[in-house]
Amino acid sequence: MPSSASVGSDALALRIAAIDAVLPQTQCTRCGFPDCRGYAQAIATGEADIDRCPPGGQQGIVRLADVTGLTVKPLDPACGVEGPRRLARIDEDWCIGCTLCIKACPVDCIVGAPKLMHTVIEALCTGCDLCLPVCPVDCIQMIDATAPRTGWDAWSPAQADEARQRYAFHQLRTERERRENDERLAAKAQAKLADLEAQSKITDADLLQRKRAVIEAAIARAQAARKP
Repeated sequence: MPSSASVGSDALALRIAAIDAVLPQTQCTRCGFPDCRGYAQAIATGEADIDRCPPGGQQGIVRLADVTGLTVKPLDPACGVEGPRRLARIDEDWCIGCTLCIKACPVDCIVGAPKLMHTVIEALCTGCDLCLPVCPVDCIQMIDATAPRTGWDAWSPAQADEARQRYAFHQLRTERERRENDERLAAKAQAKLADLEAQSKITDADLLQRKRAVIEAAIARAQAARKP
């Protein structure tokens, strides 16, 4: 028989999934959590109330109340206000191709390359606003795309599902890139360590030994960080 702990864990996972399923998946962080899944987990564990999602608006609060059994209440103004769906638009005359907005976008809806103009695929933009603060030349504007429709009237379950899938892919991609970069740096460090005398301008034996110890410690920390 499964343990009570595993049953409780399974029930919590199902509750989180049910809550996450009715969130708009904009991944905007206005709720105070890193993404919609994090907010769903906080609701499920009683760490957060259901009134913290401006993109879902009042209808979103009703949807969350139906799933959780919690009381419907007004949107918490500290998290923002309900409004039309907004789209990011880049002023291509001012874009310097820094790629910071590309890295910030949680659903990979901004395309471009270093030192080349960037552009937003508007059909995929969730209006999260996360590209705004990272732009060093303030060349991104958010434009209303659905006024007067707001909240879930300006969004749809199909769009939320697609945004969820794109966010999941974004997380997989960024984790893969981080892992590949870590592996590349580790291989470089190992190569330097294997022939430290030739790789370094240091000739003093004691200094070389201290340098070797520093590199070995860095490699050990990197290996420990990669362990699950």
